[in-house]
Amino acid sequence: MKSLAAEHELHEGVVGLQISLRKYDDVTILDLRGRSTINGGESELLSSRLQELLANGVRKVLLNLANLTQVDSSGISIIIETYASLKRQTGDLKLLCPCGRVLEVLDVFRLLDTIPSFEDETKALASFRPLSYSATP
Repeated sequence: MKSLAAEHELHEGVVGLQISLRKYDDVTILDLRGRSTINGGESELLSSRLQELLANGVRKVLLNLANLTQVDSSGISIIIETYASLKRQTGDLKLLCPCGRVLEVLDVFRLLDTIPSFEDETKALASFRPLSYSATP
């Protein structure tokens, strides 16, 4: 029921977590705004959205964290589970612009040692392409 409440809040604009989807070639970009915590069901919403994408064949995911203000262990757990699941399916998950409290939490969990993180969206998207396709200066 919490997930439904979070969905409802999403459509009403009063929200703990907003998730916008964009596509760039074969990369799915999730722009996260607000917070991903266990209270209020935001993490359940994030989990169900990511599970749905993976079930539909998405294998390259970029999580834009620039406007994510808070994340707790439930949100971190979802990111780790999604990363591991994508790696098992020869996919990849990368992070874009973690900052503030979210960056601090990622540091505490040492996630940035494992999951690639970028400050620039163009560079993040380029990192998903095979090396043979990269442009030379």
